[in-house]
Amino acid sequence: MKVSPRLPEHPDFLWADAEPRTSYDVVIVGGGGHGLATAYHLAKDHGITNVAVLEKGWLAGGNMARNTTIIRSNYLWDESAGIYEHSLKLWETLEEELGTSVLFSQRGVLNLAHNLADVREGKRRVNANQLNGLDAQWLTPEEIGKIVPILDVTDRPRHPVHGGTFQPRAGIAKHDHVAWGYARAAHALGVDIIQGCQVTGFETSGDTVVAVETTRGRIGAGRLALCAAGHSSVLADLLGVRLPTQSHPLQALVSELLEQVLDTVVMSNAVHVYVSQAHKGELVMGAGVDPQIGYGQRGSFHVIQDQMAAAVELFPVFARAHVLRTWAGIVDVTPDASPIIGRLDQWENAYVNCGWGTGGFKATPGVGSVYAATVADERAHPLAAPFALDRFTTGRLIDEHGAAAVAH
Repeated sequence: MKVSPRLPEHPDFLWADAEPRTSYDVVIVGGGGHGLATAYHLAKDHGITNVAVLEKGWLAGGNMARNTTIIRSNYLWDESAGIYEHSLKLWETLEEELGTSVLFSQRGVLNLAHNLADVREGKRRVNANQLNGLDAQWLTPEEIGKIVPILDVTDRPRHPVHGGTFQPRAGIAKHDHVAWGYARAAHALGVDIIQGCQVTGFETSGDTVVAVETTRGRIGAGRLALCAAGHSSVLADLLGVRLPTQSHPLQALVSELLEQVLDTVVMSNAVHVYVSQAHKGELVMGAGVDPQIGYGQRGSFHVIQDQMAAAVELFPVFARAHVLRTWAGIVDVTPDASPIIGRLDQWENAYVNCGWGTGGFKATPGVGSVYAATVADERAHPLAAPFALDRFTTGRLIDEHGAAAVAH
């Protein structure tokens, strides 16, 4: 079905902030990248335009604004590689799709190996990626030194570089441009975007969710789609479902603006640091998740301290850079470090998309299309089926802990 776009009520706005209607065919909870992409694909691909996106704060003010924008698809298992590669292919045409710039830069992602175990795991991953048709390469320290001249590839560092995996098509994008692009495109197709609308409960009848209770009143729902990242478990609790996720702060930081010194993304699981240089020139760095469970968006000082020590050891020139600011997002982690996509347990018309841990941003276009198809068709999309909630009772886990050792 071809849907005619509507324009914002005022030309200065990318979208209009809507007043809630009495009911919608689909209510999406979470106005981040995943929620907005799902709404867009429901309208564009399935002709379902009577859709509301509810955001308790401001649009894309959660994890979408608190990530490090890395995009790649070189995951180990077939199921993971399938959905992330689907997403990467959509990233490659996203600017044309949305009609706006998202500053997608395919500068490549390099993951360093620092010991024999890293080397074995890296080569195993490259072989698995190549079998899945992905552009994965194994590089020697000498080859890495040519790509990243400022990286110390000698035997001096405490964690010397023994090689690394490289995906040339991977890269970064501008997170707020992505969110605004999806919001504008979804609004133009008829989707209502409702900010400052916190969900406080659900009204149910039998095995069906009939309405969402919010701080802006009751909203009837034909179908419910949760896209609330680290807060998904809180919402699921209101429906009597205990999700197998834990929420942790994930820290990152940016430096002052610098001349261009780094042309690719460099990651190191062993020392828990990764870095890219953003479009304006600042270094964007991330670390591993804070060990404690919580929702604090500051995180622990020692994590940043260890992160900076590792970064300076690998990149001696970074010792001259000044940290501009730090922040933390709240990531939801499952026992197998893979997402949950599909029907929410016993509820016939409720769905959940969560558990992405540190990999949510890169999945935005792909999971938007896949989750929208799952909700619209009321059955799991083939790429979503392996990530159903019942895998934690059947034992069909997709263990991606190796890929999720650090934020990426």
